[in-house]
Amino acid sequence: MSHSVQGQPPQFLPKIITTFQEGYGLSDFLRDSAAGLTVAIVALPLALAIAIASGVDPAAGLTTVIIAGILISALGGSRTQIGGPTAAFIVVVYGVVRDFGADGLITATFLAGIILCIAALLRVGSLIRYVPEPVIRGFTIGIGIVIVASQIKDVFGLTGAEIPADFLEKMSALWSIRDSFNLSSLLVAALTLAIIIGFRRFAPKFPGMAVAVIAGSLAVGSLQLDVATIGSRFGALPNALPAPHLPNLAIERIIELLPSALIIAFLAGIESLLSAMVSDKMSGGHHRSNTEVLAQGFANLGSALFGGLPATGAIARTATNIRAGGKTPVAGIMHALIVLVFMLVAAPLVGYLALPALAAVLLLTAWNMSEPDRLKADFSGRRDDVIVILLTLGLTVLVDLTLAITLGTIAALLFRFRRRNVPPPDWQTPET
Repeated sequence: MSHSVQGQPPQFLPKIITTFQEGYGLSDFLRDSAAGLTVAIVALPLALAIAIASGVDPAAGLTTVIIAGILISALGGSRTQIGGPTAAFIVVVYGVVRDFGADGLITATFLAGIILCIAALLRVGSLIRYVPEPVIRGFTIGIGIVIVASQIKDVFGLTGAEIPADFLEKMSALWSIRDSFNLSSLLVAALTLAIIIGFRRFAPKFPGMAVAVIAGSLAVGSLQLDVATIGSRFGALPNALPAPHLPNLAIERIIELLPSALIIAFLAGIESLLSAMVSDKMSGGHHRSNTEVLAQGFANLGSALFGGLPATGAIARTATNIRAGGKTPVAGIMHALIVLVFMLVAAPLVGYLALPALAAVLLLTAWNMSEPDRLKADFSGRRDDVIVILLTLGLTVLVDLTLAITLGTIAALLFRFRRRNVPPPDWQTPET
């Protein structure tokens, strides 16, 4: 696409090619395969939980892991980035599905892929450091709150009412059905959460999330508890990938879905580059930002063609990959292929997974993505930054993510202009 600078690799050269040029042997493959297996075990319950919370079929989560996971690792600019569906998309995906249906989500994801490819060709990947960090903190914390609210129904086993998407209306609806509280659901969620926390405390390298979900689900089956499962709510999962097909790209459809596509592209670009920066910090590498954005574009195009969800780099799974010994993009490809094998041979087993157990996974995910250890610093810092965080957070929870990011960014830029003679702070990457 462009010529290389002397001594530098060509623009948009995937890291996997660099890896093979440096030499790649059997021992490297075995190490990456072991890391890929570890990440796949983590990715499976997360993908299912994210899809369910987003209001789509659980199989869409697995499809996204497979298609987007392969493309991000094969085409991306990071050696250890792991791609797939992430919790940050739940809010916007749920809104798109509610307003435009599942086919609208596919079109919006496809358009987001095109936007990301254009953004990469325009070299905007290097502009990540100029995105106001208070805006990122605000919508990240806000998304965490919305995710927790979305899981209350399954954690407490509540039934008997349609739960609206609006936060305040959701809280009112949940309160109105509080008498349907199911103690068994709460105990399963608590058991799952306790096991995950226990593994993270005493065996952090072990994929305790999968063990916890299985343990919670086994408790439901063995004790014959009246607790909802994937099978009881969604039926059997398919044991093959769907056939690819183009989404509806009629001009009127594009116009109505373009705002959602822009938000999906923004989130995918931001989160993938944040994840790549975390990867560099942990592994000592150096990612190619525009190559990574281009890979995210192709990944979202591919995911949409197969009916999947929006995809991006996943910070927690990337960190898991590095801790498990993954050194090259082959680990990310292997993680996606292992999930594919699971879908082909063991899809019926997914139906037995208990929904409160998966809800517990998302509760912990929401807690981690909010980075509670940084909250004190967030709200004791510069007043302008606190205002931007609260504005973005409040609009994310109570109104709309699009408006939250737009107004939060405008407010941050206005505050920055007011103190234009003050040097900007160093970029802070999120802790994993």
